[in-house]
Amino acid sequence: MVCGGFSCSKNALVALNVLYIIVAFILIGVAAYGKAVAVVTSLALVGSIITCGVVLLFIAIIGLIGAVKHHQVMLFFYMIILFLLFLLQFALACACLAVNEDQQRNIVERGWNMSPNSMIAQVQTKLDCCGFQEIPKPGLSFVPCSESECCQGNMNTYCCSGNTSLPWTGTCDCANCWDELKPKINKAFKATGGVGLFFSFTEILGVWLTVRYRNQKDPRANPSAFL
Repeated sequence: MVCGGFSCSKNALVALNVLYIIVAFILIGVAAYGKAVAVVTSLALVGSIITCGVVLLFIAIIGLIGAVKHHQVMLFFYMIILFLLFLLQFALACACLAVNEDQQRNIVERGWNMSPNSMIAQVQTKLDCCGFQEIPKPGLSFVPCSESECCQGNMNTYCCSGNTSLPWTGTCDCANCWDELKPKINKAFKATGGVGLFFSFTEILGVWLTVRYRNQKDPRANPSAFL
């Protein structure tokens, strides 16, 4: 039987939906990693890719059942939702790839400013940094970096101790946290956007294959189709 017959279309659609299940877990995993490295902020665009991954997982299961049973109603809704998911995922992936460094910094800075002091202290210790972008100085609200490795044995500086009685020299032995977060945030956006964009095009293939498969007759259900 040439590829294009009922069995070939059915097997292709089944295989494609198995691929979608794998892709869904990849999207969820990559986007979850992106949210994890953000540490102090919730990256809404990245979080939306996770949602797309979850939806794709459920849609793939529906498509798998519909393909095996050649269920017209299930395949119809599968086709419509898959196309809408393509549009959403494509737009979100492009948005992730289009976010520039200034926009990334603004997003993270808002998250930093809204984070509790305990979380900021945890981030500073984990990344061995101090302050978001400016050098901590008197009059500027900041969380002391006393637990950061760069401050160990050097508690006589204002940025490490937060002690206002110490002279402010305008310098700090610790790097600012944005410099440490920047490559991680950029990687999160690019990886999530790239994976989302690449796999969104397979969803168009799924829509086309579903339309084709729905319009084919099942030879087992209709023997006269062989004639």
